[in-house]
Amino acid sequence: MIHATIEHLDRLIAFPTISSDSNLALIAYAAEHLERLGARVRLDHDASAEKANLFATLGPERDGGIVLSGHSDVVPVAGQAWRSDPFRMRSHDGKLYGRGSCDMKGFIACCLAMAPDFASLKLNRPLHIALTYDEETGCLGAAALIDALRQQDLRPALCWVGEPTAMKLIEGHKGCCHYTTEFTGLGGHSSRPDLGVNAVEYAVQFAARLLQLRDDLKTRSPERSRFAPPYSTLQLGRLHGGIAHNVIPNQASLAWEMRPISAADRNYVREAITRYAQDTLHPRMQQVHPDADIVTHTIGEVAGLEPEPANAALALLAELTGQTDCDVVSFATEAGFFQAYGVSSVVCGPGDIAQAHQPDEFVTVRQLQDCLRVLETLKPQLTA
Repeated sequence: MIHATIEHLDRLIAFPTISSDSNLALIAYAAEHLERLGARVRLDHDASAEKANLFATLGPERDGGIVLSGHSDVVPVAGQAWRSDPFRMRSHDGKLYGRGSCDMKGFIACCLAMAPDFASLKLNRPLHIALTYDEETGCLGAAALIDALRQQDLRPALCWVGEPTAMKLIEGHKGCCHYTTEFTGLGGHSSRPDLGVNAVEYAVQFAARLLQLRDDLKTRSPERSRFAPPYSTLQLGRLHGGIAHNVIPNQASLAWEMRPISAADRNYVREAITRYAQDTLHPRMQQVHPDADIVTHTIGEVAGLEPEPANAALALLAELTGQTDCDVVSFATEAGFFQAYGVSSVVCGPGDIAQAHQPDEFVTVRQLQDCLRVLETLKPQLTA
């Protein structure tokens, strides 16, 4: 089975599915493989028709199935010092190198390699394989996938998201929310600042309020939080505006993100910064220029995976792996979307997150073998 997995991984890495580009060739490859096995495959395209989600089903058509979920897109390689072609798999010393090998085409390769075995069984509960687009840019594909499941009135019971965790069980992770706030002011000569609305200055005030809220989040940390750091975080990513020293800038843009432990923290920040912009900054700007404005665009809001007292997916993976411990992580996955839809979810996959997004990204053969062993033990759960 490991040989088939490596062959699939070789093919998957060769598809340069950077989030800015199409994933259709990879999706077609997976769809053809699964359809040959008798799977019912549904593709849902994005608005550009250049990307698609795949949702394939083996077994009966009903609720209560198990989802094996992975994202097809990868991060860019530009500016990274790779020792070999990042889109051509290289094997050395038990490691398989290539963009996406760890994050997370290794897990997808394992699922595709095991699919013939699953297809040969008389399944009494559905097995779904889900491949999404644009996870790396805000989990846009996952949101669309959940919408499609809702429209079909289909609700799986469990979801196993195969992000790289060195095959350790993860029951919770922070969310990841990306925003860009645009400031429209009134330009002019810097000798008369009283006649202009300096968009950069208002962006800086907005940013300063965000930093105050960042400090507030530290005081909201739950007792015995297992996250690192133990509180929700907030970061300023990029501030852009202005054209010269002596020109009042009429436009500015601030990119910022937060990684909330809970929806309550996310709502706290959003409500507080919106109130500050509307009640404090905006009136000051419009006193000088009625068309001055502040607009925040939501680039992506990835739901966190909140630990639950009774997590059926975690219990199943604990039984299959023999692990008695689980953990939480600070990076985000698509598991929160499934959880929000009422599908019990767990994160566990081959590879180390430390390799993700790095030059010379790799996954070890041993990690793939470990993943295959767990998938093998899943069979009785599908035929019982």
